[in-house]
Amino acid sequence: MRFSGGALLLLLNSMLLYGCRTDIGELSTFSAERKLLQVVVEMPAGTNHAKRYDAASGNFVPERRAGLDLVVEFLPCPGNSGFIPGTAAGPIGSPPLAALVLAEAQPSGTVLEVLPIGLLTLDDNGTMRPVVLAVPARPSQQILPEADSWQSFISNYPGAREVVRQWYLHLGRRGEIRIVSWKDEKAAEQQVRAAMK
Repeated sequence: MRFSGGALLLLLNSMLLYGCRTDIGELSTFSAERKLLQVVVEMPAGTNHAKRYDAASGNFVPERRAGLDLVVEFLPCPGNSGFIPGTAAGPIGSPPLAALVLAEAQPSGTVLEVLPIGLLTLDDNGTMRPVVLAVPARPSQQILPEADSWQSFISNYPGAREVVRQWYLHLGRRGEIRIVSWKDEKAAEQQVRAAMK
């Protein structure tokens, strides 16, 4: 059997990706080699279609709200929305701690080493939801090179904070979500440690 150049390249890429797949359920909160915080991307930057990781199936599925697939009726996601493995946002059985990585779009399932720069707390219909704001640890992946702490983020990129705020306010129906607080990288690190299983 002969393959065209494009078909062969696609086949080899598929085999390589399948062979390098990470078992997301086995990931730790921090990377083994560099001891950096890890985030699993669920919803890539630049999309309005919310996704979540379904541990039972091992797939990324549409997030549902009020029985419907959640499509954010606003601008696309300003970062890569995902979760921090090995954590729980609340009591046992709660979903993992949420994160937003301010970087170019990464496919669902990508695992990024990140530096936390802040902590956003949302009131989602009476449920408090912490979200760790982060930037990639690798300088080559950073789009906000002067944001390595909460203070540098709000000082150097004040408009970015407003974009993030507006996006989260539009995540649900009008008035369903409100911003409770913004805190610094130390609060984010404490939240991660408290949420570790």
